[in-house]
Amino acid sequence: MAATTFHQGIGSIQAHGCCRESNSQKRFVNLYTGLVSKGVTVEIGARRGRNCSHGWKLGVIQASTSHTSVVDPVSLPSSNNTSDSRKKSNETALILIRHGESLWNEKNLFTGCVDVPLTKKGVEEAIEAGKRISNIPVDMIYTSALIRAQMTAMLAMTQHRRKKVPIIMHNESEQAKAWSQVFSEETKKQTIPVITAWQLNERMYGKLQGLNKQETADRYGKEQVHQWRRSYDIPPPNGESLEMCAQRAVAYFKEHIEPQLLSGKHVMIAAHGNSLRSIIMYLDKLTSQEVISLELATGIPMLYIFKEGKFIRRGSPVAPSEAGVYAYTRTLALYRQKLDEMLH
Repeated sequence: MAATTFHQGIGSIQAHGCCRESNSQKRFVNLYTGLVSKGVTVEIGARRGRNCSHGWKLGVIQASTSHTSVVDPVSLPSSNNTSDSRKKSNETALILIRHGESLWNEKNLFTGCVDVPLTKKGVEEAIEAGKRISNIPVDMIYTSALIRAQMTAMLAMTQHRRKKVPIIMHNESEQAKAWSQVFSEETKKQTIPVITAWQLNERMYGKLQGLNKQETADRYGKEQVHQWRRSYDIPPPNGESLEMCAQRAVAYFKEHIEPQLLSGKHVMIAAHGNSLRSIIMYLDKLTSQEVISLELATGIPMLYIFKEGKFIRRGSPVAPSEAGVYAYTRTLALYRQKLDEMLH
């Protein structure tokens, strides 16, 4: 890919668009280095413990026709110069996807936290979303606790060129953890952890859940229903306002997802209109007035680049055959090149 391509952008940018990490867990830093040697692209991944005495461990990821992933790590001496290491891993991808059309979207019913699956159209939207992000790296997936978001994430990943399998992590009980344990290290290398979190659920619509939107407007008046749906701090009867939804969704993002991005992980979030609007409000520093006019289409992914502590919105990837999205950063361009080499 030509050097000038790295700095080109796609022409169309959308204008507006639970894994609980304990204190004892290690933070991961992925140091991506594109090395081309004999037609093979190599990535180096490093990890360190919170205590520097734990030392560094390093593994190699190499692109090949066999889809080889991380090999057994080797220990390296610990280093006190952590700032230099962090500078090498200051760019990661964040993908946001609102779930595809659900059965209650199709019926024009208030859904909220009712657990409703996708329609056939919703399945198709999820697959199309997967095609758009098929050349963007994904290391971890976060979804809500609702099936429509989980279906969207799973269907999207069936289209990814890396062919890794998303695995839902069951942390609700010790027995669930034990029963879902994978005992093959080679298989683990070919999986992507999926973390489900109720904090990413759609906002709870209270007594409106299950009601037809048009009939509700006829009963209470269009202005009242519009206020319930689109105001920032006025909740529907016994439900959540957007402000209340934002409090839980953004807090979860800051506590659990942002640290993964800081450590070098590429993250995808499959969630809902209001929980994603809340997160975008945080990412784009929108006001309460700006966020209420933000509309997110079902099944359309949004790409952000997390670099030097800042989120840079890149709009929606157009198609896997178009190179524009990978020109946003050299890292994405090298990843696309690696995937191409794996398949040829």
